[in-house]
Amino acid sequence: MDVIPVELSGRTYEVHVASDMLDNAGQLAAPFLRKQMVPVVADANAWAHHGGRLSKALATHGHEIALYQVASGEGAKSWQGLAQLTDWLLAQGVERGDHVIAVGGGVVGDLTGFACSILKRGCGFIQVPTTLLAQVDSSVGGKTAINTKAGKNLVGAFHQPSLVLADLTTLNSLPDREMRAGYAEVLKYGVLGEAEFFAWLGENGTDVLARKPDALGHAVATSVAAKARIVADDERETTGARALLNLGHTFGHALEAETGFSERLLHGEGVALGMVLAARYSARRGHLTQADASKIAQAVAAAGLPTEITALNMKVDGRELVDHMLHDKKMDAGTLPFILLRSIGAAFLAKDVDLEDVAAFLNEQLKAH
Repeated sequence: MDVIPVELSGRTYEVHVASDMLDNAGQLAAPFLRKQMVPVVADANAWAHHGGRLSKALATHGHEIALYQVASGEGAKSWQGLAQLTDWLLAQGVERGDHVIAVGGGVVGDLTGFACSILKRGCGFIQVPTTLLAQVDSSVGGKTAINTKAGKNLVGAFHQPSLVLADLTTLNSLPDREMRAGYAEVLKYGVLGEAEFFAWLGENGTDVLARKPDALGHAVATSVAAKARIVADDERETTGARALLNLGHTFGHALEAETGFSERLLHGEGVALGMVLAARYSARRGHLTQADASKIAQAVAAAGLPTEITALNMKVDGRELVDHMLHDKKMDAGTLPFILLRSIGAAFLAKDVDLEDVAAFLNEQLKAH
């Protein structure tokens, strides 16, 4: 088992990574559960696969579950979804000192975390992520949010979990496409700041995607540790350090918005393609060698992830995609910082990017290949 501390100012919580986390959830969560009845918010598919193990683990420590199931998909992260969940939590009598358990992927974690951040001005929650993307990214770091008509994750709060339990065996039931989408976030840590990890993934990425326990455990633990270091340096994204975690997201979110945040392009797929575009744009500006940009594209393609905008068959031009970016929550004083690359493992925050140049670059990509 790997235990990774997320060390924040005045407090620390732990991320546990192993293959028996669900079976040990009762013991590990016990210090945070004050009442016999424990509210659990779960993705419906995740609960069907894993709910029995969690229920049994909590029962051995004298707890029963009050269950709220959320339909799979980004549609749950809405004003309506938030209102329904908070009303249910209030009906359960949740108090500020209580903890809610979130079981599922990033959608459930984001929705539950945001609801807990505002319920009675803040109650606790525990993350039990059951997708690769959630285990290595969204369950760690305290970013919670819902989507609105204006864009993705534009309404939310920083609200850290008290505990994260990442059970590697939950990934065995994950569809291959979802596994690949999560792998994009794993690859991101290598590209933005861990060149040795990027090289390791080049040799072992196939084993990670095949869910081989040793490779998978190393990939998840290394990714969580990388994110924990960055979050500890810049919890609320005020110094620019945490912004590096958004590598691929500015381009990716624009593509997600254009495809309606739908199954046409999963979040991880958008991040993967966004990383490729960020690398190519970095090379276009002279920051990154064409060779490194090609290596990143090859690593993404080797994982079965998209590398070309044209594959999405969108009727759109570069200016329209840039318009989506104007809703990005990183906008600051009318400018949009971009995460670009100087080399594999060396990302940086660029605040001098001309959006007209980005539009021209995207038009080139839309006509290429």
